[in-house]
Amino acid sequence: MADGKHMNEQSIHYGPWQRAARLLVSAWSWAVLFFLILPILVIVPLSFNAEPFFSFTPGMLRLDPEAYSLRWYERIFTTGNWILAIKNSFMIGVAATIIATVLGTVAAVGLNSDAMPLRRPITALLLSPMIVPLIIVAAGMFFFYTRYNLVATHAGLIIAHAALGIPFVILTVTATLAGFDQSLYRAGLSLGASPIRSFRDIVIPLIRPGVVSGALFAFVTSFDEVVLVLFLAGPEQRTIPREMFAGLREQINPTILAVATLLILLSLALLFTLEMLRRRSERMRMPAHVTNV
Repeated sequence: MADGKHMNEQSIHYGPWQRAARLLVSAWSWAVLFFLILPILVIVPLSFNAEPFFSFTPGMLRLDPEAYSLRWYERIFTTGNWILAIKNSFMIGVAATIIATVLGTVAAVGLNSDAMPLRRPITALLLSPMIVPLIIVAAGMFFFYTRYNLVATHAGLIIAHAALGIPFVILTVTATLAGFDQSLYRAGLSLGASPIRSFRDIVIPLIRPGVVSGALFAFVTSFDEVVLVLFLAGPEQRTIPREMFAGLREQINPTILAVATLLILLSLALLFTLEMLRRRSERMRMPAHVTNV
């Protein structure tokens, strides 16, 4: 098989116009990628600026070591507002992720069943938080939460962020279930296992990559959310995005850029994890005779 593939690749001959087109498409793709990434990459050196400016100082352009400093990173972990924001972001994000993962996985499994009535309307309803404009969702939640005293509480933010994360879990788990062999679940039932045990020991291990991917998306959604926090949070529920928003309005200093750099690193780590899970999911779906080639 490998020899045949090599022969096919060798037999393909590209003319001058085809080669020029391939080079043009490749150059255009790199240009677009550079255009998208450049604004993000600029943040990183600016976060090490020794001066309290959002611009490159002459010393930075000359690569003067004295023009660079770590004091903005130090300020993140020595300022009370930033410490509180970090604690709130991780606490709310983890709690919302757990709720969204459990409810989203159960909903995806239920919607994947042929016996589920009204699957399309229910699916549309569950996915509506990612379709409806977020400011409308935030305004509706604010007026609803005021009746139950959930505004300016951690519980209210956790529930709101979980509602935003559930659609992502449903989508990823549903995509994983599309390649799931239902006969394995029925075989477990025929061998005497209860439905709960068959689901725990057979279904969950096979769809785990989709569940973990959905959980990561739910966590990122909660961690980056600012509109709901502006509507629902009080002084004690300030998160990292809310603190960055306030910093841009009240006191502009490179501490915000240092936080943004750390968030970029966190996003890269999550993207790497998602890519590893995607490859693992593909290997699990690939037939055994293909993986042995």
